[in-house]
Amino acid sequence: MKRESVILLHGLGRTSRSMRKLEKNLSFDGYSVINLNYPSTKYPIEFLSEKILSAAVERCQKTSPPKIHFVTHSLGGIIVRYYLKHCQLPNLGRVVMLSPPNQGSELADHLKGSFIFKKIKSPAGQQLGTDKHSLTSNLGPVDFELGVIAGRRSLNLVNSIIIPGQDDGMVSVERTKVEGMKDFLVLAHSHTFIMRSKKVIEQVIHFLKHGAFRHENKETKGSVFD
Repeated sequence: MKRESVILLHGLGRTSRSMRKLEKNLSFDGYSVINLNYPSTKYPIEFLSEKILSAAVERCQKTSPPKIHFVTHSLGGIIVRYYLKHCQLPNLGRVVMLSPPNQGSELADHLKGSFIFKKIKSPAGQQLGTDKHSLTSNLGPVDFELGVIAGRRSLNLVNSIIIPGQDDGMVSVERTKVEGMKDFLVLAHSHTFIMRSKKVIEQVIHFLKHGAFRHENKETKGSVFD
């Protein structure tokens, strides 16, 4: 029997190494995994979606998987939203986004004019603002099965002063939400390390299998390991 596939997309300024724990656990659970390493700081979201993610999907389709799922961190979620808005994927499965700036980020607004941000985070980072002209503001509702996990623990108190409400040090909990999502969960993790949490990985696998998170206090028992 052919295995379902999962494409992993890391966040801005990160590499596929940040998603290796997820990769290992998803593979152990029976999925065929592509842990995509892409130049997140060199190109705009449109290019990353149309050229790089599109090529990964084409490579994945060569094995004729019954379903192609996506699990993303931060910017990776916006790349997938852009891709699915403009491309039909007949065997699309489910999508889980970790700390996605679905409504942009006030931190991106604050840093937009700085030389360092333009140099290091440009150009995709420049597209993650909160104004009505930003790319995130014009993607519209999602029309696929999406689960969002937001973090509420910050490792950067300076950033948290800039960001209103609960946040993970980079994105506010409120701005991770998007119209059309099927389920939403807030866990006590930071933006930087949320994808490495055992509990988060358990919830990711649960959503891919069932289309919902486990909303209960006790920990999920599963195949997740360090």
